[in-house]
Amino acid sequence: MKDLRSRFGFHTTPFTREIQVKDCFHTEPFKEALRALLRVLDQRMSCALIAPAGVGKTALLRALVAELPEARYKVHYVKVTDLSKRDMCREIALAIGSPPAGTFPSLVRRLQDHFLSTATTDGLRPVMILDESHDLRPGVFGLLRVLTNFEMDSRLVLSIVLAGQPPLQALLRRSDMEAVAKRLAHYATLRPFSREETIGYVNHRCHIAGATTVPFDPKAIDALYEVGRGNLRATDSLALKTLEVAHDQNAGVCDASHVVQARKLLWP
Repeated sequence: MKDLRSRFGFHTTPFTREIQVKDCFHTEPFKEALRALLRVLDQRMSCALIAPAGVGKTALLRALVAELPEARYKVHYVKVTDLSKRDMCREIALAIGSPPAGTFPSLVRRLQDHFLSTATTDGLRPVMILDESHDLRPGVFGLLRVLTNFEMDSRLVLSIVLAGQPPLQALLRRSDMEAVAKRLAHYATLRPFSREETIGYVNHRCHIAGATTVPFDPKAIDALYEVGRGNLRATDSLALKTLEVAHDQNAGVCDASHVVQARKLLWP
């Protein structure tokens, strides 16, 4: 009995999260956001990336890191949770390899000293990516302002990338967040894919997985878009489940009925 990959001509299982940065599908909005963030970091400033869940935020962050030369940048990634200022300092300290113990003021000084040493002694530009920043407590934003303040706010040392879902934008619009919001030199955004972008995405994911022909007929791809509404995470899950349904029914091509069945199995 054929397995799914051999039936549809894949070398690897398609539509999984295991995809190399070079193989990611880049739409024009994706490229535009990437260019903007790179420009801000080149200027040693800070920025934000705001996008709904499942539309490519993590893919864009991976692409961003891949574009930053290791000989020039030192990138630290921190996944944010609902933490106090002190606990957030500890998380950042762990991410950069600094001792996480001590009082809040001593932790802040140690972090600043570390970033300054990276810039002056190592000759690297420190960049800190704070993912899921919509979960930051409002009080923690003040910490970020302190961490980017060097030599009486006259020197650019640390660049921060705040990445999160739309509630992050609402947070930064608050009047008490004005001082932090004004430190961000750019706000990049991503949106769900259009119908045409979804068609291109499905074709792309099939081809990089090894298929010479796309095993979805046009109505199946339309159904993938209508159900997934351009959300990449939903489209990936639905497309893979559709392939499994079609395979179990010994079909050589996925049609709209397979998509409908797959949807019921994923989201009853």
